[in-house]
Amino acid sequence: MTPPHTRREAVVDTLHGTDVPDPYRWLERGDEPEVQQWVAEQNRLTRSALDVIPDRGVWHERLVALMALPVVEHVVLRGNRLFLLEREPHAQQSRLAVRSLADPSASVLVLADPSAGAADGASAVDWYAPSVDGEFVAYGVSEGGSENSTLSVVRTADGSSLGEAIPNCRAASVAWEPDGSGFFYTRYPEGDEYHRTVHHHVLGRDWRDDPVIWTDSAPATWPNVHVSPGGGLVLIEALIGWQQIDLHVLDRAAGTWRTLVQGVEANNEGWQFVDDERLIGTTTIGAPRGRVVTVDVTATDIGPASWQTLVPERDVVLAPVTVGRGGFFLPSTHVAVDRLEFVADDGSIELVAGTGASAIASVSADRDSGAAVCIVSGFGHPPAAWSVDPSANGLAAVPLHPTVDRSVVVDLDIAQVEYTSLDGTTIPMFLVHRAGLTVGPDTPTILSGYGGFAITETPVWSPLTAVWCASGGLFALAGLRGGLEHGAAWHDAGRRGSKQNVFDDFAAAGDWLVATGRTTHDRLAICGRSNGGLLVGATLTQRPDLCRAVWCGVPLLDMIRFPDFLIARLWTDEYGDPGIAEQFAWLWAYSPYHHVVEGVPYPAVLFTTAEGDTRVDPLHARKMAATMQWAAVDQDDRPVLLLQEGRAGHGSGKPVGKRADEQADVLTFYGWQLGHRP
Repeated sequence: MTPPHTRREAVVDTLHGTDVPDPYRWLERGDEPEVQQWVAEQNRLTRSALDVIPDRGVWHERLVALMALPVVEHVVLRGNRLFLLEREPHAQQSRLAVRSLADPSASVLVLADPSAGAADGASAVDWYAPSVDGEFVAYGVSEGGSENSTLSVVRTADGSSLGEAIPNCRAASVAWEPDGSGFFYTRYPEGDEYHRTVHHHVLGRDWRDDPVIWTDSAPATWPNVHVSPGGGLVLIEALIGWQQIDLHVLDRAAGTWRTLVQGVEANNEGWQFVDDERLIGTTTIGAPRGRVVTVDVTATDIGPASWQTLVPERDVVLAPVTVGRGGFFLPSTHVAVDRLEFVADDGSIELVAGTGASAIASVSADRDSGAAVCIVSGFGHPPAAWSVDPSANGLAAVPLHPTVDRSVVVDLDIAQVEYTSLDGTTIPMFLVHRAGLTVGPDTPTILSGYGGFAITETPVWSPLTAVWCASGGLFALAGLRGGLEHGAAWHDAGRRGSKQNVFDDFAAAGDWLVATGRTTHDRLAICGRSNGGLLVGATLTQRPDLCRAVWCGVPLLDMIRFPDFLIARLWTDEYGDPGIAEQFAWLWAYSPYHHVVEGVPYPAVLFTTAEGDTRVDPLHARKMAATMQWAAVDQDDRPVLLLQEGRAGHGSGKPVGKRADEQADVLTFYGWQLGHRP
């Protein structure tokens, strides 16, 4: 288990009067042969450690069985047609397909399946947007996990392509003209990862001639676009950081812009046109958990003071609404458990029954027929399309497509508990294990969390979690500050200068699991990806005694240089800017890469990253692995391992085969370190 030699260099920056050592800066240059050779040696070391463990084949087999189940990742309803991003049994990637709402299993027309033509399955549909009448669909395809989509358009009638190919449409927002003649959309300038602009495209026109409709000189502004039913108005939602969304409306006939709100720290995401005069949406202005408001955009005053409240703030966190017939659907979250309500035009609110302890996404409704569909998933069932239909007791959500073989999925016991963090704050946490399992100090346990970017940790489907629980393990998911479990104030309590709260919350979760007799520190593993990778990176440097093993996936770990790479300048609103003295102090206090101390008995760590990651540069994992290998006390007993994957990115667009391989490595690593066999 001796790691390859990694030279340390005397690189030191002085920032705001503080010396900042960076001995592995040379590992930032991922394109250089020396770094590529180092990565190859690290990958060989990791493979030599994991491939000799006989249980890896068992973990892999069980993961493949669950990953072979059909799933639906997204659904849009147009008339009697369902537009689905679905993964068929045993497929490597999801495909874009259209099915009948009346009988989804009867027939299917595949509109796009780019992975079928890729040898490694690494081509993926990233997003899609059907036209108002459903006759056309714009969609984006990216390669190798890059998420840098090329926009194409397909006819729904026969699946034929219109020949459109617009590049640089990462996570595009598309709003079709009512007559289907074209659409508004977002794209990036060539080679520019920040200045996202809104353009107008007419089908058949060279995209290079598409006029710019909206732009902002601030590089980190992220616009989304919507069009009114009659096509006369265009709404721009301008996301600025993670706490502010400005709203601007274009009157196309007059050629004039009006601003609904600007410069106010508030979430105003997912607004929709009710008709050609009214907008509806959720806002956190005056309501940290959200309220639903409407505004007449033809009125003289359209500022926040004129907005009419339709649903006031309550004890749930509100999500964007979906307009239907006779009212609108309102998803919300109550302490990390999603639910769906229908708010009628008369103001009455009806809870949609049947979803249970689940996560609800991708709600879509038809204003003419009144039909509605949504995506529902849970710890114990993969995401599927559910129909929202009248029942004897009101509205109920029922599975629509696909059906799942329940014999493949283990029955789970799911509980939600509360524990106390370091400062006395009460934190929610899910506990999941195989039905009937008696949990005790010998139970091998995985603790996970995220704690950032106003993302709520809901009970979503995970094959890794399901396989771990089926094997007799316990899975714990903590609802840390920095998320949105209790609204905007919960997010604010875990960002910028308050980020340490997140790490304290996570460590307290591990201590609580041990103190209540559910596991021991030596039978506990922690895991996190992306911002969650930062979470476990900070935790292992601050509390090396907390656990035995760590999976740190696609992480941010050098918090002093992070804004200099890829799209990370977008995240300074969440973390702080190291170029500003006060904010540098926040980051310097916990930056994991700078807090590794030689000779400390750290837990075993598996870092996973990907060379095609266009969000978090793999340099973070490389530099952290190098410094932890330098500091390691016993590399044989508690190794520090790195896997850097090729033709993969941050996670989106990764084919099933690569997912199964990575997660089998993780479970093998956990089983090895925790002394647990499948």
